Amino acid sequence: MKSEKQKMLAGEPYDAWDSQLYSERIECRKVLKTLNNSIPDTQEWRSAIDSLIPDSNGAYLEPPFRCDYGSNIKLGKNFYANFNCVVLDVAEVHIGDNVLFAPNVQIYTAGHPLDVKGRVEEGVEFGMPITIGDNVWLGGGVIFCPGITIGENSVIGAGSVVTKDIPANVVAAGNPCRVIKSIDQ
Repeated sequence: MKSEKQKMLAGEPYDAWDSQLYSERIECRKVLKTLNNSIPDTQEWRSAIDSLIPDSNGAYLEPPFRCDYGSNIKLGKNFYANFNCVVLDVAEVHIGDNVLFAPNVQIYTAGHPLDVKGRVEEGVEFGMPITIGDNVWLGGGVIFCPGITIGENSVIGAGSVVTKDIPANVVAAGNPCRVIKSIDQ
């Protein structure tokens, strides 16, 4: 029988209030408290990032930063997240090399049933992974819905709500986010 964590990582419905998952989220909050109360480029700040996100590859996270677990965030080299980044990482979030997040970017892998019983009474959740390719730039306030892939070299305009995949080498923006133009290399 699968644990709730195994179900979560497999994208299956799971009990978000499972004691193991709850405990892991609380441990993550403790590291986030250290990170968010530290000064960038200090040993305390770097240690918190490295503890939060395994193989962080020297990521630069401007405090405050928020996530559910941290361990489900997979970063490439030269990642930068500006102020107020939120990553709900109940499923894996893969971020390529040289990716830049402007302030207030929000990455949501978590989803909930539409029916009240499952959503409210039973506390059921599910997750869908998000993948962001190399050299992507996300403008301020971009929101990602679960299960999205962004192709390499693309730019997502400020305030966009990304509800479907965006191909490589484009500028996309809006609510819902849509391709505006191609980027000539």
